[in-house]
Amino acid sequence: MTSARISQRIGSIAESATLAVDAKAKALKAAGRPVIGFGAGEPDFPTPQYIVDAAIEAARQPKYHRYSPAAGLPELREAIAAKTLRDSGYEAAASQVLVTNGGKQAVYNTFATLLDPGDEVLLPTPYWTTYPEAIRLAGGVPVEVFAGPEQGYLVTVDQLEAALTERTKILLFVSPSNPTGAVYSPEQVAEIGRWAASKGLWVVTDEIYEHLTYDGVPFTSIATAAPELGDKVVILNGVAKTYAMTGWRVGWMVGPADVIKAATNLQSHATSNVANVSQMAALAAVSGPLDAVQEMKAAFDRRRQTMVKMLSEIDGVNCPTPKGAFYVYPDVRGLLGKEIAGVRPATSAELAALILDKVEVAIVPGEAFGPSGFVRLSYALGDADLAEGVGRIQELIGTAK
Repeated sequence: MTSARISQRIGSIAESATLAVDAKAKALKAAGRPVIGFGAGEPDFPTPQYIVDAAIEAARQPKYHRYSPAAGLPELREAIAAKTLRDSGYEAAASQVLVTNGGKQAVYNTFATLLDPGDEVLLPTPYWTTYPEAIRLAGGVPVEVFAGPEQGYLVTVDQLEAALTERTKILLFVSPSNPTGAVYSPEQVAEIGRWAASKGLWVVTDEIYEHLTYDGVPFTSIATAAPELGDKVVILNGVAKTYAMTGWRVGWMVGPADVIKAATNLQSHATSNVANVSQMAALAAVSGPLDAVQEMKAAFDRRRQTMVKMLSEIDGVNCPTPKGAFYVYPDVRGLLGKEIAGVRPATSAELAALILDKVEVAIVPGEAFGPSGFVRLSYALGDADLAEGVGRIQELIGTAK
């Protein structure tokens, strides 16, 4: 009997749908097609120059050409602790920080460190496509808790309570949310945090979109809104979205010293230290001003309003106004089964394929983030491309409401 060439553990992982859509769009563009991609959540701005300058200076110094501590450069860990206090109100020592190769490694390290086989994680849905795969890789079981547009894509304590079992160990909490752009109010954050604490759960909170909220809506860290959680909380973050540094690959996790020590041990065998030049760029970012993000945020806000307005003009599309991040998550269930360009898409995946085929616009179907019937579009791209891309979708589907 021959064994499978690929292990069951790795063979069962779903490809990152957002990166797959982005790669397909870029391949078509490279082939000369006028494709407009709304797939990847990647700011179209360059990394601010002072951050690039810090990296150039670091690259000139031989000490950064060598191995450094697996947990991160000491000065960066200190700066991340200070930044976490500044932005989240959460006090942590440098020893409670692990610098990772992007936010994704922070996600994986955390679940691998906290989960035993069969442990369940409450996963508010729609979710970012990597979360359930990281949970499964760590031997855990993602338990989806779906909140639709009718409730602003925000889960309630009652829903979480209904999904709780004796195997539940972690609540994953994300606000602002990818893919929906939903932001929980301070009161909702505190209520959910208190509930999790009362059940003895860990809370893993991804705060990577903390600086991207609109309409005066505040960002609230569950780590400080619910002090009852004590040390059973891990904060995930990184420089990618705030400072337009997606390609630099610097993220981090902040948590109890024993969890960070164990996760560092894992990382020491997996990848060792993050590239030192990237770490020094991140140091300049987290210890510097937030002027650059304010400029980007103003552009995102403008694009957000344009995209919501244009999508809402399409017959059969319900597009809630996101309060954070840089995505819209329209409900397209009203389009399914209707004839569009001679085709009747039955799922949002079929609708996304049809839009790419007919008008060369790449969007991500809801199947990547939970149930079918929705699509995600990023508005982290230029104003002209945004208007052109959504305009093509309007032309294909029609705007007669």
